[in-house]
Amino acid sequence: MKKATKAEIQIIKEAFQEKFNNAVTELNYKNDYELLIAIILSAQCTDKRVNIITPALFEKYPDVFTLADAKIEEVKELLKSCSFFNNKAKNIIKMAQSVILNYDGDIPHNEKELIKLAGVGNKTANVFMIEYTGANLMAVDTHVFRVSHRLGLSYEKTVEKTEAELVKKLKDDLHIFHQAMVLFGRYTCKAINPDCNNCLFPQVCKTTKSFKPA
Repeated sequence: MKKATKAEIQIIKEAFQEKFNNAVTELNYKNDYELLIAIILSAQCTDKRVNIITPALFEKYPDVFTLADAKIEEVKELLKSCSFFNNKAKNIIKMAQSVILNYDGDIPHNEKELIKLAGVGNKTANVFMIEYTGANLMAVDTHVFRVSHRLGLSYEKTVEKTEAELVKKLKDDLHIFHQAMVLFGRYTCKAINPDCNNCLFPQVCKTTKSFKPA
């Protein structure tokens, strides 16, 4: 399969900018604390499911101070319908404790500091920065990976290499392109039965094959 040409990349960029210019995450949150936890919980779990879980969680633990003192079993109970809830319960408590110990209770707004927190990897940190600060960063989830490969933006096998290639090719407004590819992949360019009749790029698309990171 051929990679997207410079002309095709420009078509992709313009279409995404026009349709998704004001797109934001579908996770519900009121502040940076709630956003970070919602992103942590969303790993291998749908945003819809996370939005069902978090109201009760945030009502009981409205900040890092209450969460840091939480009993693990009580947090697990609130997260039990979420994938990998045991590990996620441990991680969000550890995250809260670390934020208090190292950042005076304030969630850091820097990807290098964020990834020091329990449960926060590169993708989670970048998604947080994209959503909360509009940072010019790219985060590659399953939707972004699939869409970028179907459009010929990247044929790299790993998330890390795909991210690097997207940053190199798209350069600016990466926060828009991240949100655009997430939503486009979630509702149109789906893994199974993609809605090709409503594709923004019929003249650019290379394949309907589904791609997953190695």
